[in-house]
Amino acid sequence: MIHSILKNKPTRLYIILAGILIANAMVAEFMGVKIFSLEETLGWQPLNIRLLGDQYSFNLTCGVLLWPVVFVMTDIINEYYGLRGVRFTSWLAAILISYSFIMLFAAMHTTPNAWWITSKQSAGIENMNNAYNGIFGQGLGIIVASMTAFLVGQLVDVLVFRRIKKRTGEKHIWLRATGSTLISQFIDSFVVLAIAFYFYPKWVPNQGSAWPLNQVIAIGIVNYIYKFIVAILLTPVIYLVHHWIEKYLGKETATEMKNAAMEK
Repeated sequence: MIHSILKNKPTRLYIILAGILIANAMVAEFMGVKIFSLEETLGWQPLNIRLLGDQYSFNLTCGVLLWPVVFVMTDIINEYYGLRGVRFTSWLAAILISYSFIMLFAAMHTTPNAWWITSKQSAGIENMNNAYNGIFGQGLGIIVASMTAFLVGQLVDVLVFRRIKKRTGEKHIWLRATGSTLISQFIDSFVVLAIAFYFYPKWVPNQGSAWPLNQVIAIGIVNYIYKFIVAILLTPVIYLVHHWIEKYLGKETATEMKNAAMEK
């Protein structure tokens, strides 16, 4: 039975695409705890863009390195498997990410071995348990914000993609794929910041001070500028993936799948 399932090319392709999407979404969540300077990473001086009365540079969460891949995979799955395919993959990703955070929470509350705590002092780490908890212990507000932004972004991406494709047909892959990504990433950029740093501290006691609204907007703009540029740069990759899939499935099967995807 399993051999016949895995020999089916559309099924195998869905497993591959869904696996890439989920893996990138999960890794992005764990990478996201680190904030890096884009300019300094590239060997540039901070740009210090002036927005809403203050200066901001491209200090980004490492999660932004992988989220564009997630939205590209969303568009590919939408193209060949439709709304149901994207919805199933998105909810599965959200459930698995939530499960991962629960397991990390449990691991953080285990009692550490005495020698392990000081095992990395030669590398400059005085307390391994504090380092472990510091890296994996993302605040609940950030987790809730990130998961909400992910699901909202996925929904918007799917709807915009389908709306554009209904108007343009098979033409202009770049318009429906890159266009839907640009719109969904715009919403994602502001939803995650608004929930994590503006609303959550106001709703939940003892969570620190909420960011001023102008700071949320300014940082969201900076984040979106980066995502906008990356989405444009990834456009050729979308065409390469489409070409590979069409070759893998065959023209007739690929056309049937795309037609069926738009009907669901």
